[in-house]
Amino acid sequence: MLQFITQETTCFSHVESAKHALVGGCRWVQLRMKNASPTEVEEVAWKVKKLCNDYHAVFIIDDYVDVAKTVKADGVHLGKNDMPISEARRYLGDSFIIGGTANSFEDIKHLYHDGVNYIGCGPFRFTTTKKNLSPILGEDGLRKIILDMNKENINVPLVAIGGIERSDISTLFALGVNGIALSGSVLNAKNPSHEIALILKEINRQVYG
Repeated sequence: MLQFITQETTCFSHVESAKHALVGGCRWVQLRMKNASPTEVEEVAWKVKKLCNDYHAVFIIDDYVDVAKTVKADGVHLGKNDMPISEARRYLGDSFIIGGTANSFEDIKHLYHDGVNYIGCGPFRFTTTKKNLSPILGEDGLRKIILDMNKENINVPLVAIGGIERSDISTLFALGVNGIALSGSVLNAKNPSHEIALILKEINRQVYG
């Protein structure tokens, strides 16, 4: 599983960044517009949703639950300081995908029992994409979390996030993650669409051999 998280850079808008990921073959896009107004997010969300529909991709909105419901996104991703998972589930219903952010095994247990559909776990390493960064997990931290999940039979898709490069893919999948989420490493590449294609090729190699 490859998730792409949009961001606005000096070169790309959120819509343009999503387009690059989709052209490259990614079929899961999360619109992340921290500190924007709901009106601003909705305006961009309609555009990104159309792109995702054109490419038959999953469309997730970070944080803005009301906007996700209004534009009929496929789901939302909620951080620790966003709406509680249980409240979002009541509001959105069972058909919506709800993901949550975790930095520890305790976070994962709470999210699992709250019924999330997947967990974004990180940060794997330092990243400038996110402010107020949680403690870095690294390879050892992720390994410990996955071992603890296996011990307690917690079976929910785990997506590694935070400063991940293409060269990290083999290590991460060997640890047992189910997917990765990327943003900066794609948009900083000379050809973001080509970089996505290379990332997908490497993921498939790890998953299918």
